Amino acid sequence: MIPHARIAQRSRGTTIGSRTLSVVAALSLALVVAPRSSPTFAQTPPVRTVERVDLARYTGEWIEVARFPNRFQQKCTGNVRASYQRRDDGRIDVINRCRTKDGETEAQGIARVVDPMSSAKLEVRFAPAALSFLPFVWGDYWVIGLASDYSWAVVGTPNRDYLWILSRQAAVSRGDYDAALATAQANGFDLTRLIRTLP
Repeated sequence: MIPHARIAQRSRGTTIGSRTLSVVAALSLALVVAPRSSPTFAQTPPVRTVERVDLARYTGEWIEVARFPNRFQQKCTGNVRASYQRRDDGRIDVINRCRTKDGETEAQGIARVVDPMSSAKLEVRFAPAALSFLPFVWGDYWVIGLASDYSWAVVGTPNRDYLWILSRQAAVSRGDYDAALATAQANGFDLTRLIRTLP
């Protein structure tokens, strides 16, 4: 945020120079024109999650249907899966797997609920437990779309940098996929970045 600055000051008593008046006029014109010609991100509504996630139904195995490209999954060539299992302490064990050109890779992590009212906002950590006190090792995991029968889900981040479409089955109907896309689009995600990873 740019702090407010005084545009002009009086000099030599009460006299304002013509040059100063020109600067003030130019800045005033810019302040009037800029909002109309330069859209800002402030006009974009924040990302919205679903109203409620039943974690007992949400846990289990999910298959990735599509995602935004990201550095964490650069080596994945297919068969991308995520398995979630609730723990006694309320957190969730996370295991991500995918096929690579050299075989299969696996990453184990843990998720915690940050919005207990809805259970739709979580954070996930794949760093060692010893580093869990560091805020930056936790990544946002927001459920922004969910089928009534929990057959598909849309997961994203509040900054819209990451997006995943997940399914319980290895095949997704056109209607379900379109519904997931509509959910992401309604939340302001750029669907041109989306890559389909499940045929």
